[in-house]
Amino acid sequence: MAHKEHAKWSPYDNNGGTCVAVAGADYCVIAADTRMSTGYNILTRDYSKICKLADKCLLASSGFQADIRALQKNLAAKHLIYQHQHNKQMSCPAMAQLLSNTLYYKRFFPYYAFNVLGGLDNEGKGCVFTYDAVGSYERVGYSSQGSGSTLMMPVLDNQLKSPSPLLLPAKDAVTPLSESEAVDLVKDVFASAAERDIYTGDGLEIVVVNAGGIRRLAEVELTAWIQSPGTRTH
Repeated sequence: MAHKEHAKWSPYDNNGGTCVAVAGADYCVIAADTRMSTGYNILTRDYSKICKLADKCLLASSGFQADIRALQKNLAAKHLIYQHQHNKQMSCPAMAQLLSNTLYYKRFFPYYAFNVLGGLDNEGKGCVFTYDAVGSYERVGYSSQGSGSTLMMPVLDNQLKSPSPLLLPAKDAVTPLSESEAVDLVKDVFASAAERDIYTGDGLEIVVVNAGGIRRLAEVELTAWIQSPGTRTH
């Protein structure tokens, strides 16, 4: 009798997609594609990976979307308790620490979520925090997470990385770009990654946080943009 091998069950799935955040002197740009996949199947072409946590703080996540939704609900509940206790919203750096603690608490059965947190700090400067699955995090000027991040980070490094790390210490990590330049760069890196990564594509959601609040830009159709490179507009 032939041996029958049973498929191994996993509590995790990777639904693909990519997210990026870029911090400037007085703004932060957070962007993510809108495709959600499993294997070679596209589940939906219109799924938002960006979540508003506070008036000046946004979370973009890639990985297992069920875990990401559970994580977002957990953070929202803790933030609501904080607001009742302190009569104010959390700052972005405080939310960054809360997210780190929440992920680390689940380190033995982690949320399969790779996060980029962006917004403004208490001084009004743009800030970006990048994470691994178990809560290790760092404040940076820009970051990318998800299935297309290995394609995007070399381009972002080339365009934004300081020649000397001494010029951009982590405590004041911002990029030299203007807000519109950062938006254009984000569009370019997503167009490039969507041509090579089958899990990144369909639409691009871009959100800008500045002193005036949160502004959601019109969604860009990545597929059409790639098919007609001669008609690209920024």
